[in-house]
Amino acid sequence: MATFMRNFFSKVLTIIFFGLAAAIIFSLFQHIVDGIINQVDLTELLLKGINTAIIALAVFELALIIHKEYSEPEDDNKKDAIETLRGTLPRFIGTVCVALALEGLIMVIKYSQLDLAGNLYYPVAIIMSTALLLTSLGVFLFLTEKRK
Repeated sequence: MATFMRNFFSKVLTIIFFGLAAAIIFSLFQHIVDGIINQVDLTELLLKGINTAIIALAVFELALIIHKEYSEPEDDNKKDAIETLRGTLPRFIGTVCVALALEGLIMVIKYSQLDLAGNLYYPVAIIMSTALLLTSLGVFLFLTEKRK
């Protein structure tokens, strides 16, 4: 029964997250077309497009991780929780770090163009938290490494 529930919910969540990623991509294209038709500033349009694409990528990556980790036959006697986390966390955290770093850089560019230098605390905080997240991942991987 537990295996059935695990497989069922993993498939449902995978479909939901793939659907969300597709909807975000559709929204991205719609936003770009509307921006071109309404002659919105191209730089602003591209920055918003990159933001939306990054979110779609993170949602897509989450769907892939759920599908890979929970749809396959369960090998509880071969893999422990730490080993599973060592396999999935780096990939997902890496995607999140890329998304956060790009978001911070996009905010720096946007604030520079709008002469809002006083608001640079926000992108700096995002970039610093990205560095902290990546460092924490490295510490986790180091501490959970199997010594031979």
